[in-house]
Amino acid sequence: MTTTNDRITYETQEYICLIGLNRADKRNAFDSHMIAQLSDALTRYDNDDNLRCALIFAHGEHFTAGLDLMELQDKWDKGAFEFDDSQIDPWGIGGKLRSKPVVVAIQGTCFTAGIELMLNSDVVVASDNCNFAQMEVQRGIMPFGGATVRFVQAAGWQKAMPYLLTGKPFDAQTAENLNLVSEVVTNGTEYERALTLAQEICQSAPLGVQALLSSAQDASRNGAAAALANIHSFLPPLFHSEDAKEGAMAMVERREAEFKGR
Repeated sequence: MTTTNDRITYETQEYICLIGLNRADKRNAFDSHMIAQLSDALTRYDNDDNLRCALIFAHGEHFTAGLDLMELQDKWDKGAFEFDDSQIDPWGIGGKLRSKPVVVAIQGTCFTAGIELMLNSDVVVASDNCNFAQMEVQRGIMPFGGATVRFVQAAGWQKAMPYLLTGKPFDAQTAENLNLVSEVVTNGTEYERALTLAQEICQSAPLGVQALLSSAQDASRNGAAAALANIHSFLPPLFHSEDAKEGAMAMVERREAEFKGR
């Protein structure tokens, strides 16, 4: 099933949701419509019990040029980046907390909001032709999609600040060295590699994956002590699930487990 909602494409393949940035003529720059449609797509994915992993990719040669500042200029204070408790914020600042994993495939240009989008995902596969820049300070503003926190968490203060404070560009190898991406692959293979990783995630027990993700998010948002204090709360429903029984039987019978998500 494939649907196109102007600036975002949405397709499902078995357990995987494929979400495409679809404004290639503008290098997939985010305007208010694209932001709303991406939120709708991620919310639809998160609410679909049959789907286990999402893959965000871009149509065209570039992932995204970042924000369409001209279109967004008069919308800053009109809700363009506000999400209620039923909506997934693609950048994970507000709205409903995402409960299932997201893989991202990146090629070409990936600026500002694109970096922040990938930093809010779980696995990032980057083409070796990628070029990055967190250049908000060169446009009179600051990063507000999470880079001030997640870029620094990933790279460390002394490694992150030269790029955040200047907006200077960096390449795919630098992004890997800064721990901003999971792996770098040959240009043109990033989508297939990301799809393979999404398929591998889908082979894991869905309830276990969701609990693991929730615990990791707890640590990221509230600190290690809070996450460790809460970690045992995830266990009772998991141990009593059908998937836990299937996992044990598969181990005994030396076969691949067939998880149902219940």
